[in-house]
Amino acid sequence: MAEIYISLGSNINRQHYIEQGLNALTDAFGTLTLSSLFESEAVGFAGKAFYNMVAGVSTELTLTDVAETLRKIEFAHGRSQYAKKFSPRTLDLDLLLYDVVITEEPAQIPRDEITKNAFVLWPLAEIAGHLVHPIVEQSYEELWRQYDKNQQQLKKVPLIWARVNKEI
Repeated sequence: MAEIYISLGSNINRQHYIEQGLNALTDAFGTLTLSSLFESEAVGFAGKAFYNMVAGVSTELTLTDVAETLRKIEFAHGRSQYAKKFSPRTLDLDLLLYDVVITEEPAQIPRDEITKNAFVLWPLAEIAGHLVHPIVEQSYEELWRQYDKNQQQLKKVPLIWARVNKEI
């Protein structure tokens, strides 16, 4: 079983698409470990604020199969295959970690956004803070402690998701 961590983001009908993304990830992978939900300004372009979070799960799927599954979920929820890198998103799913694998194909693992963007690092540190980044060799908790928090402003927002709210 591989431990994987997936970043979810949306800035178009964001509550709806975060819920739909969580439903689809649960259907594809099973029980998820969830970070808090954060609101953050768009990075790299002028646009509406995003909702972002990270989900962790164990899977028997290969890295290639996980990457394909995430793309299918994005396309099923309104993502255009021609979407530019820095543009509005209905649902953005990025595989951040696949165990301690380091690779560029079929996706960049670990994803370089982990150390650059608060909206990825903070939620990852919440649920996997003890894990060590396989390249920089520091825990995600330590990386978050060292992160310049003035660089990007985040705000925790309530996660409203029927499946998680029923389990509490």
